[in-house]
Amino acid sequence: MTNSSQPDTQSISIAVVGLGLAGGLMVSTIKTHPAFRLAGATDLDPGLRDRFAQAEGAIAYPDTEALLADSTVGAVYVATPHQFHRQHAVAALKAGKHVIVEKPMALTLDDCDVMIDAATHQERVLIIGHTHGFDPCVKQMRHIVVSGRLGRLGMIATSNYTDFLYRPRRPEELDTARGGGVLFNQLPHQIEMIRSLEGSPVRSVRAVSQVLDRRRPTEGACSVLLEFESGASASLIYSGYDGFDTDEWHDWIGEGGFPKSHAHGRSRRALQDMDREVEVRIRRDRYGYGAGLNTSFPPAQPHFGTLVVTCELGDLRHCADGVRMYTAAGIEHLVPPKTPWRPGRGDVLEELRAAIQEGIEPVHSGAFGRNTLALCLAIQRSSMERREIALSNTTEKS
Repeated sequence: MTNSSQPDTQSISIAVVGLGLAGGLMVSTIKTHPAFRLAGATDLDPGLRDRFAQAEGAIAYPDTEALLADSTVGAVYVATPHQFHRQHAVAALKAGKHVIVEKPMALTLDDCDVMIDAATHQERVLIIGHTHGFDPCVKQMRHIVVSGRLGRLGMIATSNYTDFLYRPRRPEELDTARGGGVLFNQLPHQIEMIRSLEGSPVRSVRAVSQVLDRRRPTEGACSVLLEFESGASASLIYSGYDGFDTDEWHDWIGEGGFPKSHAHGRSRRALQDMDREVEVRIRRDRYGYGAGLNTSFPPAQPHFGTLVVTCELGDLRHCADGVRMYTAAGIEHLVPPKTPWRPGRGDVLEELRAAIQEGIEPVHSGAFGRNTLALCLAIQRSSMERREIALSNTTEKS
């Protein structure tokens, strides 16, 4: 584990690089965790920087270089577009900062290796900001599976149907080569949840992905079958084409744990005649920092679509208000314990704190993020080559 010159009793000063959706949510989350202090943020958009400075009373650095030159900043959260993750994470590590980088970790395994090597050389903590494995219901399912209460884990099934592809997007978000589409943006969430529940390496991958709208020329739907070394299997289904919405099965509780209204097809209709420049502007206004997104504690359980776990002695299902366990004794409803910080991103911060101040090896390390990307690339390859892809258990970089 890395060493830190920061005393255990000192709050960790953290700054945010990128004030889009993820960065904006992290800004609000930092303020809910007692071990962290918001030092500032930067973004290419001067309007977002000004909005941040006025609302937070914190430094809006003119650029990433200025932020990294500030010796009072102890950690950095990288929430820039995927193609810049390596550049910004490595620069932050070389500047002596601990780093959380948004998923996917990078777009190539070589980039992941460079990031891992930089963290090792600089003796800094590198964490990949996966969040849904930290959902309270997923953690409770993991506890039950590991306890052996339901016997051997046999199968995991997860599915999510959303309007993802028809939300306002930047051009690179519709370009698979630059990390666009559901393979690199949405499947990592499902992979992370599954890996949180099934700890053995993946043996093989078979996948079929779809591009169903040529106006949005990237994968918008995918179905995947994973087989694990343990003999367990997992199925992943994702569709972002704004038809059926899985939140219907969560009593209209959205991904973040907040109530929502059903609006099938609304996102697709809104984009039909929209100019691309207008779409980019709407994306910034709707999802950028200060856009009015709900940053309070969620009243219900956050989720990422449906999740059902099958074991020898029963099943577990994620629902809007907890976990339901189905066994020969009947149905038992379990309510997971609450955390003192916002679920998901708050738990990512706690993982960083524990690594810095207590030397606890993070689960979502660079090796974890690299392995998630390796699975995404295998899914892409399986779909392109229309065959099963065998994986070795050496995909993780130690």
